[in-house]
Amino acid sequence: RIGHLLVQPLPIWKRALDIVGASVGIVLAAPAMLIAAIMIKMGSSGPIIFRQNRAGLGGKPFSIFKFRTMCVDAEVKKLDLLAVSEQDGPAFKLRNDPRVTRVGKWLRSTSLDELPQLFNVLFGHMSLVGPRPLPIPEVAECDHWQHRRLDVTPGLTCIWQVKGRSKVKFDDWIRMDLEYIRNRSFIYDLMLILKTVPAVLLRKGAH
Repeated sequence: RIGHLLVQPLPIWKRALDIVGASVGIVLAAPAMLIAAIMIKMGSSGPIIFRQNRAGLGGKPFSIFKFRTMCVDAEVKKLDLLAVSEQDGPAFKLRNDPRVTRVGKWLRSTSLDELPQLFNVLFGHMSLVGPRPLPIPEVAECDHWQHRRLDVTPGLTCIWQVKGRSKVKFDDWIRMDLEYIRNRSFIYDLMLILKTVPAVLLRKGAH
């Protein structure tokens, strides 16, 4: 765990927004999540939900939930693909990742694979808006100044999501997170949530 003296707990207004937003989102997305679960089960063997340790508030690990989009031994195969990552910095991104299943490719392009994270928000591991949580090994490789993004609760969406995602350089991605931390407010969160909708529908930077 990475210790932080400047960790900022969730404000009451933000936790209230998370509970209401995640609850409504789960109800509205239930049919889509059911269809996604059936498609994953029919498309390949393995669990429907993929869990991975990510760095939360102050670097505290938590288990993130996603619909499984890759083969069951994806984490092992990742070691052979690190050298061809298309994202600079410690984060790993690969457009034509051979580990992704046919169903998984569609889920990723539509961002439906992220829907189970609404439960992470409801449980308090994440917020609707905040820096995207990175896997623990990737956080360990970040520069010291980049750890400042861990001062707030990670989120489903942030500035990075609405400005191109994988098209953004890693340092610029972190600077966007720090910009969000400086300007965090109820209105700013609502604005980013509203901007995320067209970004997802237009599949901006998704692969």
